[in-house]
Amino acid sequence: MKILFAIKHLASAVGGAERVLCTICSELANRGHEVSIVTFDQPGSQPFYQLDDRVKLIDLAIGNAARPAGVFETVQRIKELRHIATTEQPDVSVGFMHSMFIPMAFALVGTGIPTIGSEHIVPEHYRTRCFQFFLLAISARLIKKITVLSEAIRSSYPASVKAKMVVMPNPVEKPVLQTDKVLSKSNRTLLNVGRLDKQKDHSTLIQAFSKIAPDFPNYQLKIIGDGPLRKDLEELIEALNLQDKVTLPGVTKAMDTEYSLADIFVISSTYEAFGLVTAEAISHGLPVVGFADCPGTNELIENNVNGVLVEPEDDRIEALADALSNLIRNPVLQERLGKTGQEQIKSLFSTDQVCDEWEALLMASASNQF
Repeated sequence: MKILFAIKHLASAVGGAERVLCTICSELANRGHEVSIVTFDQPGSQPFYQLDDRVKLIDLAIGNAARPAGVFETVQRIKELRHIATTEQPDVSVGFMHSMFIPMAFALVGTGIPTIGSEHIVPEHYRTRCFQFFLLAISARLIKKITVLSEAIRSSYPASVKAKMVVMPNPVEKPVLQTDKVLSKSNRTLLNVGRLDKQKDHSTLIQAFSKIAPDFPNYQLKIIGDGPLRKDLEELIEALNLQDKVTLPGVTKAMDTEYSLADIFVISSTYEAFGLVTAEAISHGLPVVGFADCPGTNELIENNVNGVLVEPEDDRIEALADALSNLIRNPVLQERLGKTGQEQIKSLFSTDQVCDEWEALLMASASNQF
């Protein structure tokens, strides 16, 4: 089967959706499919994440792929997407994230090429973006299916959009490194992974850590990621006098190493579509901590089974600090939660299983079974 995927950028993108795309495309190519990816990166750019050499990259270099497009750029992109698709003549096309599947829906009208949209956010994103949601609702009428990451997400959309949606979880790759924890080591790490933006609520995490840091001098907080709030977070760390305790090392490709060296994973997000980094932490045998009112997080974490779900109550910062303090004081509980979660995750989101589901959806779309 000939499959054309499309995503805004891969070269400078370090998010979960980009990583998932590279994993899925690589596995589909390994299964013998002819896979191409079209991006708006500069020609010759290399994807940040590992991608099978058999996957063909088509870089269109229209506008700045890392920023929202203006009207003129959008029209250019729609025209070029149509040209590429009609030239490549795939059996089916897939737009990853609404920033790509919405323009693809309009670009491929009348071409006969079936299109699938792959959504990687939750409806919360559209609360202050009414025009984006309007475009999503229109595009839903033009494409075969839209994948979402859980049934809870699908259920939260209006009926007209929900009718086109199917649940497609993210794959969680097997850990590469040894995950056994050395409980006797002196230096310990609370790990967070995520883009430095408002959704991830790192300020709450840093302030919660500041409350417990004096009680646990051998613990540090490491936040892997980058984003627009870096300067604000650096100023907060300095104001709390945590320069020697909290680090913001940026992005890295060596995530297996980071997970394996950590002791507890904590996610402070207000909402997640799936919580890929949380699932990856669980797969590495880490006990995980997150908020009970966070969609995505509360679907992966089972309280006192594979991690701790924090009820935010009146004080989000204090609640998180208390939960972290209680878990740090109980290494036996840490070990039990980590081992239980690791066993659970093995059977739920393997790359083979998720790609089986993608393959079935792509074949059904290509043969017009919807």
